[in-house]
Amino acid sequence: MLHIVLNQSDGVPMYMQLLGQIKHLIATGRLGPNDELPPVRVLAQQLVVNPSTVVRAYRELEMAGLLYTRRGAGTYVAARGTPYTAAECRKMLTKRTDALMVEAKHLGFSAAQVMALVEESGRRLEQTEKKGRAE
Repeated sequence: MLHIVLNQSDGVPMYMQLLGQIKHLIATGRLGPNDELPPVRVLAQQLVVNPSTVVRAYRELEMAGLLYTRRGAGTYVAARGTPYTAAECRKMLTKRTDALMVEAKHLGFSAAQVMALVEESGRRLEQTEKKGRAE
């Protein structure tokens, strides 16, 4: 099940919120190539929106090459890289890095200590990926 939350008082059209959140799930790997998305009616019911909202978001994502539809079989994530430009990726990571550094400072960690933790995390991720490929 997708974890999507739409905010009616946000001022951003619902289909744009849905589109943005699906794009983010793809970019972060929470939705991978050939993963099936919920049927339009099911997702519309879960989000309490009109099915046309879901149809519009799916259609725009399909036109962008991020999704594909198999007639009668469903909607799937396309086998493509990140849906964001390098500048957008950098901006997202900068926001998260800034928040991490603020939190680290409040917890008494230096930038060097945070860097050591990031490098350690990167090594663990690489090991996990290697194990996954070997299986």
